[in-house]
Amino acid sequence: MAGAYARAAIALALWCALAAAAAGQTGQWLRAHATFYGGADASGTMGGACGYGNLYAQGYGTRTTALSTALFADGAACGQCYKLVCDRKTDRTWCKPGVSVTVTATNFCPPNWSIPSDRGGWCNPPRPHFDMEQPAWEKIGVYRGGIIPVIYRRVSCVKKGGVRFAINGHDYFNLVLVTNVAGPGSIRAMDVRGSRSPDWMPMARNWGANWHSLTYLNGQGLSFRVTVTDGQTIVFANVVPPNWKFGQSFASNLQFNL
Repeated sequence: MAGAYARAAIALALWCALAAAAAGQTGQWLRAHATFYGGADASGTMGGACGYGNLYAQGYGTRTTALSTALFADGAACGQCYKLVCDRKTDRTWCKPGVSVTVTATNFCPPNWSIPSDRGGWCNPPRPHFDMEQPAWEKIGVYRGGIIPVIYRRVSCVKKGGVRFAINGHDYFNLVLVTNVAGPGSIRAMDVRGSRSPDWMPMARNWGANWHSLTYLNGQGLSFRVTVTDGQTIVFANVVPPNWKFGQSFASNLQFNL
């Protein structure tokens, strides 16, 4: 009988895990606040501390956010996705009912030590805070409110197409921007191997979603081994051809699981 109960418990736990994964539920609900920036067309949010550049061209659109220090983790959170709901139990005046929005982390909201955390220094540590693109914020909040209480959680990122790599830098300094990452969205580790190189060489996070290698790789086809923050690893073999030039971007046909 004990064995039957144990099997039933394992089956139930597995079912719950599969159901959560199917729903994209990768984290518990937590509390924070949210403001907005960038204008009604979000044009003021281009660039940013993750290095994605033109968010329209990169496919992130107007559903992005800057994160406070507590969430940004020195760029390790770049690419992560969050589902936010305005907390009507706390503020019924400025919260829109029955709606949510999912945003991708593309920027950093710096602290402002000259003002208190509860009177404008919204991104001061240790506050978790989302400074969202205005169109995304207005999905859940009324414009006149300016700042709203939210509940949020990490969710899987849904992307179209494969992971993309942009090669920048110069000789002996290869700066690779990784975009369009599905699943957890953020990268834990990355390695590179040239077509004339026998071994994988570790890369280091330079800033945001940019990773660098200090090896001379000109004239070689490039492969990348990328590990995302949930532990998935994909080898993007020969994703960059030998005739690549700095400033070019290359799309793979591989993607991480949700």
